[in-house]
Amino acid sequence: MPLDQQRRVAFKLKTQFEEVETARKALASQRQEIINLGYAYIRASIEQSDTSEFRLGDVLDEVKKGIGENWADYPVLGATRDGLAPAREPPGKQPQRYKPVFAGTVFYNPMRILIGSIAYVDDNDQPGITSPDYVALQGKAGKVDSRWFYYWLRSPYGVQCINSLARGAVRERMLFNRLAEGAIRLPPYREQLRVSKALAQLQPLKAAVQRQLDDLNKIPERLLALAFNPGAKE
Repeated sequence: MPLDQQRRVAFKLKTQFEEVETARKALASQRQEIINLGYAYIRASIEQSDTSEFRLGDVLDEVKKGIGENWADYPVLGATRDGLAPAREPPGKQPQRYKPVFAGTVFYNPMRILIGSIAYVDDNDQPGITSPDYVALQGKAGKVDSRWFYYWLRSPYGVQCINSLARGAVRERMLFNRLAEGAIRLPPYREQLRVSKALAQLQPLKAAVQRQLDDLNKIPERLLALAFNPGAKE
């Protein structure tokens, strides 16, 4: 390819990449606004209700038992800073020990909870299994709604609680026995359920934005393929 043609291609790619990045930032900002709205629901439910303080270990149940022999029927799920995601690695040598994470389950990576690797399996999400090294939790009926708790845990309230229990190391392992010592201010259970329904309505909005982001992230590779192989299909 002649040098002048290379320059034209490079300039065109630079312009296209800048447009993609602008769109990506706009979608990322939109996604964050949806997340912030969820946190605002949590804050309002706490600040505008008669709350009672509880020890986390008294309102949560830990999922300890492995899935068993039917582990292959479920996808392996992981927890990231963006929430629920497919796990990067397949099950290990003892897949039967992988924990079931079905609808209504909150789970987190105990080595990465300080940076927000926390997930929630919502009603419309496919149930799965997760590493036996992860901590999986469910709210006790009548005490705490799991969806409400998930948003609380990722909100500034949860971050403050987690930090109060940490010993300073970023790569610290925080199992349930430590998290259980944390304190939480809970509004009445009926108020949690009301807010939880509002939070559920945010899920499809956030998922739609995430799909757009995922599609957008594939565009640079396609642009490069077209630039250096004009005969390729978009």
